[in-house]
Amino acid sequence: MDQSVKIGVIGLGYVGLPLARLFATKFPVIGFDINESRVASLKLGIDTTLEVENSILESVLIDKSTEGNGLFCTTFLEDMSDCNYFIITVPTPVDKNNRPDLTPLYKSSETVGKILKKGDIVIYESTVYPGVTEEQCVPVLEKISGLKFNTDFFAGYSPERINPGDKEHTVEKILKVTSGSTPEISLKVDALYKSVITAGTYLAPSIKVAEAAKVIENSQRDINIAFVNELAKIFNLMNIDTQEVLAAAATKWNFLPFKPGLVGGHCIGVDPYYLAQRAQEFGYHPEIILAGRRLNDSMGEYIASQVVKLMIKKGISVNGANLLMLGITFKENCPDVRNTKIVDVIKALTEYGISVIIYDPLASTDEVKKEYGLIVTNSIPIEKFDAIVLGVAHAEFLKLNFSKLQKSNSMLYDVKGVLGNIVDNRL
Repeated sequence: MDQSVKIGVIGLGYVGLPLARLFATKFPVIGFDINESRVASLKLGIDTTLEVENSILESVLIDKSTEGNGLFCTTFLEDMSDCNYFIITVPTPVDKNNRPDLTPLYKSSETVGKILKKGDIVIYESTVYPGVTEEQCVPVLEKISGLKFNTDFFAGYSPERINPGDKEHTVEKILKVTSGSTPEISLKVDALYKSVITAGTYLAPSIKVAEAAKVIENSQRDINIAFVNELAKIFNLMNIDTQEVLAAAATKWNFLPFKPGLVGGHCIGVDPYYLAQRAQEFGYHPEIILAGRRLNDSMGEYIASQVVKLMIKKGISVNGANLLMLGITFKENCPDVRNTKIVDVIKALTEYGISVIIYDPLASTDEVKKEYGLIVTNSIPIEKFDAIVLGVAHAEFLKLNFSKLQKSNSMLYDVKGVLGNIVDNRL
């Protein structure tokens, strides 16, 4: 690698921080984020997303004036002015109508465009539909910088594969797809990632191929989960335990071990909409992709209805009942509440007249309040409940003595299917 490499990472969230930390072991890295409180915490060596251990983060942090390798975090754009690689890792959400919202990408492209210089390379990691990098982002870079694409500056795309909360499959241990806007730039982008990714890289033939590969990874998983969710609905009608069916089927060597559940988060519950919209722009209506999305998006209300039916069967008065929801993050052992579908379950339960208390030791109370208008407690309640729903399989929940939280005639519903035989029912 060229020893003059200096990297600017734009967006220090679940994707950007682990990547910036990793690159900082080999290169000077400037981490940029517009969230002042986030940057202040990182400068103290504290990662509230829990993706990077504080001791590991502290080991790479440097001051602004420090020469050599390391990570300097900032909210000031000019601190990145002498970087020659810019890696954009901002989120790509959907709006309330499930249409792709590229606003974070546009704004971050404008930001980089202000300091872009001849010879610089801008790499995007955000999940998008094929064509976004070259057809949406590059024109913004050209307009703001006044430079010409593939003459004065270049682009690359290397889709993130971060799995929030996963301490085994960390960024350096996940094979990285890379691409560039010219053959020469492709090799440079690939070499950059190869220098730190121990799992290796896969050089895609074009940026569009790399974009498409990423968006179908999550779409495929979404469709498979939709299939087992539909199976759960069918087997529940037949009074057959879905988990037992899946365990029996999994004895075949090529059976894919997907489990039913809520599909939220920043990727699987979002990315299929990006691919679907792009397909529709080309005149094709993607039936399977959208059918999977509809089914998975309906699971919150379905789970709430199953809980209510079970309460009625046990003679528990639904209207006015108090229920403990265990977990509000989108997945276990992770504080990420983006696009969590637990919210759908809570909304449906409250519409039945049930009073819901939310307990999650990992979720940010301020973030949940701001994002969803809900109150969450980080401490286990001391009262007893008519019903308990295990919505997220945090390790801490698996150690709970549920009998201390339940009234004499109470029910326990296991959305994740991890509590064994102590539950009254599970998805």
